[in-house]
Amino acid sequence: MRFGPVPLTEALGAVLAHSVQLPKGRLRKGRVLTADDLDTLAALGRGRVTVARLDPGDIEENSAARRLAQALVPDPDTVGLDLQEAFTGRVNIRATRPGVVGIDVAAVEALNSVDPMITLATVPQWQRAWPGMMVGTVKIIAYGVAETALGRAEAAARGALCVRPVALPTAGLIVTEVPGDPVSPEDKGIAAVAGRLDALGVALEAVQIVAHDTESITAALASLPGAMKLILTASATSDIHDVAPSAVVAAGGQITRFGMPVDPGNLLFLGQIGAAPVIGLPGCARSPALNGADWVLERVACGVPVSAADIAAMGVGGLLKEIPTRPQPRAGRNQNG
Repeated sequence: MRFGPVPLTEALGAVLAHSVQLPKGRLRKGRVLTADDLDTLAALGRGRVTVARLDPGDIEENSAARRLAQALVPDPDTVGLDLQEAFTGRVNIRATRPGVVGIDVAAVEALNSVDPMITLATVPQWQRAWPGMMVGTVKIIAYGVAETALGRAEAAARGALCVRPVALPTAGLIVTEVPGDPVSPEDKGIAAVAGRLDALGVALEAVQIVAHDTESITAALASLPGAMKLILTASATSDIHDVAPSAVVAAGGQITRFGMPVDPGNLLFLGQIGAAPVIGLPGCARSPALNGADWVLERVACGVPVSAADIAAMGVGGLLKEIPTRPQPRAGRNQNG
C-alpha cells in the first residue's frame, strides 16, 4: 500500500487518507474518491490531496474485515452470533442468545500474529453473553491488506468464536436458616440467585428453606428438582467438613473443589450428585454484584466442564472490585505488610 499527496487529477479511485471538512459535512477518511468528490475539492481550491492506493494483491479494508469475520463465524445461526455490516475496516460480532462465550484462544492469538494490520479483539473466555452483546470486533487497521496475509489469518481463525447456550435449563435452590433468624421466601438472597438464573435463561424450579444442619440439607437434596442443585447457607461454609458439603456426601455425592481464589467468592464449593452438579454458593451471592460464584455457575449451566484446576486458574484476575458493603476489611488490615 502506498500513501502520499497527489494532484487531484491523479486521485480518482484512490482512498482518502484524511478527512476533509466541507462547508456542509465532510469527506471522511477511508472514502474511495469519486469524480464528484474531486470536483468538490477543486471548488474549494484544493489542488492536491493525500491518498492511499492499494497495491496489486491488496484487499480493501471492508472486504478484508468481512472475509475475516466470516472465517471466524462461518455459520452464525448455529453458534449464536451475528456479523454486523462492515464499516471503516471493522465488523462487530454480537451474541444472539444467552450463554457463555467460547473462544479458541490459540486461534485468536495466531490470527493476531499474522500481520499487525489484521486484528481481532474479544471479551474474555467464558464471559456471560446476552442477545445483542458485543462478543468481538474485527478491525483492519490499514485501508487494505495483502491477500496472502488475509488468507493466513482466515485459516488461523476459522470457527474460533461461539456462544455456548444453556445446557442445564433448570435449577433448585436450598436455603438454610438458623433459630431466631428465619428466612422469608422474599429474602433478597433468594432474589439475587433467581436473578442470576433468569439472566441465563435458567428456570428456578423450587426453593426449599430448611434448618442449617447436615440432616436437613441431605433430605432436601434428595427431593430437590432441577438439573443443577444450589445451596445458600445461613452462615459461611468454613471448610469441606461443614454442614453443606457433608450433606452432599451424605446424599451420595462428592465434593470436587472447596474454596476458590476469587474475592469475593472464596467460600464456594463445587460437587456432584449423580448427573447433577451441586454448587455451594458463598455468602456474597446474596448480592447481585459480580463474584466468583458467577463464573462457576455460568459455565456449569452452559455445560462447560469446571475442574478443580479450572477454579485454581481463576486467581489471576480474581481480585474483583470492592463492594460498597465491605470497603474496609481488605483496605484496613495489614497496612504495614
